[in-house]
Amino acid sequence: MEPETLAAASEIDFSMLALFARATITVKLVMLILIAASIWGWAITIRKYLAFRAARSEQARFEAAFWSGEPLDELYRTLGPEPDGRAASVFAAGMGEWQRSHADDGRMIPGAQSRIERSMDVAISREADDLERSLPILATIGSTAPFIGLFGTVWGIMNAFVEIAEQQNTSLAVVAPGIAEALLATGLGLLAAIPAVVFYNKLSTDAARIVGGYEAFSDEFSTILSRQIDG
Repeated sequence: MEPETLAAASEIDFSMLALFARATITVKLVMLILIAASIWGWAITIRKYLAFRAARSEQARFEAAFWSGEPLDELYRTLGPEPDGRAASVFAAGMGEWQRSHADDGRMIPGAQSRIERSMDVAISREADDLERSLPILATIGSTAPFIGLFGTVWGIMNAFVEIAEQQNTSLAVVAPGIAEALLATGLGLLAAIPAVVFYNKLSTDAARIVGGYEAFSDEFSTILSRQIDG
């Protein structure tokens, strides 16, 4: 390779800011979209991590109180009909229906068991929807970011070839900047997609485990109430 070409190539700034500044408007927009998607994905990940940790902690505290031997009526009065915790909300839904299923003479209204179970199922479904909210956004970022980055790369390479044709010069000093700018878009796409996919799978699994805990508690609580109804 000619010394003049090497000297010219060595003088080119290949930092990320310089590559972004030299990119075309279309490639810049692609890069900005990918950077925004990456920040959005990390924000969702951090928020969900904190929410799931709080949910697990609240579930452990509630189950300790539930199995402490305290009368269920007393626990329900302490928590109220609309408690803040997720596990407590499932309990409150079942306990509220249990109390409403008593007739004025103290007897149980027929069909109480099924109504209690449905009430807790609705509460669990509501909590599951809240836990899983925003997770589809992570899946969307993970699946689309590489293609958005690839679009920016294709567009950048196309413009690099146009510049080569206009200058009638295929030296490294002419080719390298355009190719580097184009490949930066693909790199940003992967940078946004890989963490989004990893954390989507992790958070989805965590959400399923938390909801599974609510369902297990619902079954146990329903069994306790069933014995009281049969008694």
